[in-house]
Amino acid sequence: MLNGLVFSWHLNLITLIVLAILCLLYTLSILFARRGGSHPPINMWRVLAFVAAILLSGLVLLTPFDTVARTQLFAAHMVQAVVLTTLCAPLLLASCHDWLLQPVLEHPVFRHVLRALTRPLVASIIFNLTFLAWHAPAIFDAAQKNEVLYQLEMLSILFTALLNWWPLIGPSHELRRLSYPQQMLYAFLDGQPVDIYAFLLVFTGTVFYKQYVLPLWFTQAGLSAVADQTIAGSFLLIPGLVDLVVMSPLFFRWLGQLEQQAKVADQKRQEEAEAAENARREAEEAEEVGGMEKSEMEA
Repeated sequence: MLNGLVFSWHLNLITLIVLAILCLLYTLSILFARRGGSHPPINMWRVLAFVAAILLSGLVLLTPFDTVARTQLFAAHMVQAVVLTTLCAPLLLASCHDWLLQPVLEHPVFRHVLRALTRPLVASIIFNLTFLAWHAPAIFDAAQKNEVLYQLEMLSILFTALLNWWPLIGPSHELRRLSYPQQMLYAFLDGQPVDIYAFLLVFTGTVFYKQYVLPLWFTQAGLSAVADQTIAGSFLLIPGLVDLVVMSPLFFRWLGQLEQQAKVADQKRQEEAEAAENARREAEEAEEVGGMEKSEMEA
């Protein structure tokens, strides 16, 4: 214990197994792809993104930070949620090249399931309902009392966040067909339910989760459970800011796409104008030749 914080290690076996399975599947996918020789080597930055996602997940879920988040500080729990949803999930998607998922997509059943789950509306509803349902006071209190249930909560938030990010950065273009304006609209609307919940945490002044035992240093600093909840809500507003950051490059890509389309249209019009001009000249030349031949025949 340090300044009232309980730094106790727990063997979060489910989380450890899930992260180990992810590492095994990722490694085997790369090895099989290299052995087949039909795909180019995976970029090193993708491997680094995967390693960073696993390390961050382990840091917030397999260390004493998890104990603090479950028993002492709701703000620490929200740090867990924000790290998993805004860092780990997009890093995991970024680590996958499209051909890594090709064996899965070649199976009809898996392809139809993934296609259904990654539809923007479906993915957004699944993530937001999962996140908000777990944070219903009665369900969250039950998860605080049961380590296994708490692990399932955090893992379900992570995996539904993968679905939530898919319409924006999913590795398979076959399952990601939104235009840039649609992606911007999705990024804006998708975060609204969680943002509303975050504002409730910040401004309501009512403690929703009363099982937390605040550390001594926290109370000695004059902070209360309301302050803990307010800090947690402030952390939860970060994903909304990330959505705005994501919208900026999408906007500029859209402008670049419009500019490219305008250039193609201008080039096409120029080619049509040149073709029309050439046809006019050929017609004039043919008319002149015809006139000359007629004159010679009359002479």
